[in-house]
Amino acid sequence: MRHTRELREVRQPGQSETGAALLTVLLLVAILSVIAAVALERLTLASRMTRNIVSADQGRAYLLAAEQIAAQRLGDLLKERSDRTTLAGGWLGTRQTMMVPGGAVTLQVRDSGNCFNLNSLVKKGEAANGKAASDLVARPEGIAQFSGLMRLLGIDRRTADQVAISAADWIDSDSVPGNGGAEDDFYRQFKPAYRTANGLMADPSELRMVNAVTPELFQRVRPWLCTLPDIVLSPLNVNTLLPDQAVLLAMLAPEKISIAQARQLLAQRPLDGYGSLVNLFAQGPLAAAGLTEAVKEQVQQKSRWFEVSFSADLGGDNVEETVLYDAGQGPVRVVRRTWGKDGD
Repeated sequence: MRHTRELREVRQPGQSETGAALLTVLLLVAILSVIAAVALERLTLASRMTRNIVSADQGRAYLLAAEQIAAQRLGDLLKERSDRTTLAGGWLGTRQTMMVPGGAVTLQVRDSGNCFNLNSLVKKGEAANGKAASDLVARPEGIAQFSGLMRLLGIDRRTADQVAISAADWIDSDSVPGNGGAEDDFYRQFKPAYRTANGLMADPSELRMVNAVTPELFQRVRPWLCTLPDIVLSPLNVNTLLPDQAVLLAMLAPEKISIAQARQLLAQRPLDGYGSLVNLFAQGPLAAAGLTEAVKEQVQQKSRWFEVSFSADLGGDNVEETVLYDAGQGPVRVVRRTWGKDGD
């Protein structure tokens, strides 16, 4: 006789419900953990952003105070030698540090006239033929110097001339392109189209928008450029020009003064600088260059424009700015302020 046994699972009352409840609790705990983690991350981010904002505000306050201290110090230094500005004392180009609560402020001063002033590509025109006396017109001397600077830096003459004339067209008041230059009609062909500024450049980076200026060309000339808020020919101070900046002296007559000759002239400079430029212009290369009076006047022994780079470090949070000072008339004053490193 065959007996068949069936094994049956015996379920305890409530076992299925208990397992489902435990699973639900575990799922809720996991969800709450994710929510808590996200909330904590956002709280941390918000706290960090708040700290950065507070540090940035504090850093800017320190730099604004440092601006006034630097202006006062610049004025005192310039009064010590009213007839000339020299490198004596090592105050130009040397990084200086001031301790402040929570960190430090560093600054570095440089002679901002020792560069090619892009705004010297134009001059004030005379009232004639419907033009107002305030109109800006191309300046041949400035164009020649800019082209000469680029050629000394290894850029071919055709490109150098084209860039220099186009840059003058960018600034001048009219809409008639110079020989090889470009005005609005040329830039309207681009997508997106744009127009010339018809006004002074505020920053050397504007040159990147000019006809024939490539990124490589801009990077090559950028260290030698500035945009002073004045249309004067670049006011080079032979008492503060460094031998490494000899190309700026050579650009005054690039066909007659080599970089090596300009470097030698700067190396032979008296330790106390030039009090008079008569002896300088009597020396070989400059005497033979046949410089015009207008060009001679831009070679100076006293500086007017100074650029100071400031940086506030508050426990790893940095705030930076660059300030242009005018020491030409009366107290030293701020004429331009740019936040960020190198104006970026």
